[in-house]
Amino acid sequence: MSDGGSIDGTIAQCNRTHLKFPVIRVHNKKKYDNRILILFAHPALQKSRVNRQLISRVRDLEGVTFNDLYEAYPDFHINVGKEQALLQENDIIVFQHPLFWFSMPALLKEWQDLVLQHKWAYGQEGVALRGKKLLSAVSTGGRESLFRKEGFNRFTMKEFLAPIDQLAYLCGMEYLPPFVVHGTHTLTESEITGHAEDYRLILTALRDNRVDLEAARKFPRLNSRLDEIILK
Repeated sequence: MSDGGSIDGTIAQCNRTHLKFPVIRVHNKKKYDNRILILFAHPALQKSRVNRQLISRVRDLEGVTFNDLYEAYPDFHINVGKEQALLQENDIIVFQHPLFWFSMPALLKEWQDLVLQHKWAYGQEGVALRGKKLLSAVSTGGRESLFRKEGFNRFTMKEFLAPIDQLAYLCGMEYLPPFVVHGTHTLTESEITGHAEDYRLILTALRDNRVDLEAARKFPRLNSRLDEIILK
């Protein structure tokens, strides 16, 4: 249940060296309205046509830090202090991942369990993330028509992402409508390129504070109608 390719569970699949995507790429040379941190989690990136394209269009964006969790922590030994520092340095946090069994890859869940500590991220004294924004950027092989009450998957994408929405709420963050790429198994190369361009557009607009969030909340996906939510 992902955006393409089976996973046999071997650590070798986490090796991104030949893909030339750095573990962390920081572009914060200038002052922007919002600094963005992409927390990317995909245990088999070499098999994902969609996520490789999405990454390729945003990795060079100024004001964006790219953190490939499976490359950074193939043994799941997460550096909590380092990850908390990255969170504090940025204004918008992006969870980018394929939808695995209607949830997230295991390492991103482990990251949440360890990094978002009580009295730091939530609780009466946990205010480190308060006021920041959280965005889910999700890819799935299922067509959009399957994600509805009458569809095969029985629930909407919003309902599947409810745990992340609640996570944001507990941490005092604003959860944005998700960026979703549906039907990844049947997308043409030109369609994938179009989604990658949209991803770059929306992250650039979020960075520059040019997204009408009130208008965006009228749509199920942040990328439903970019022309109606990105301010000129």
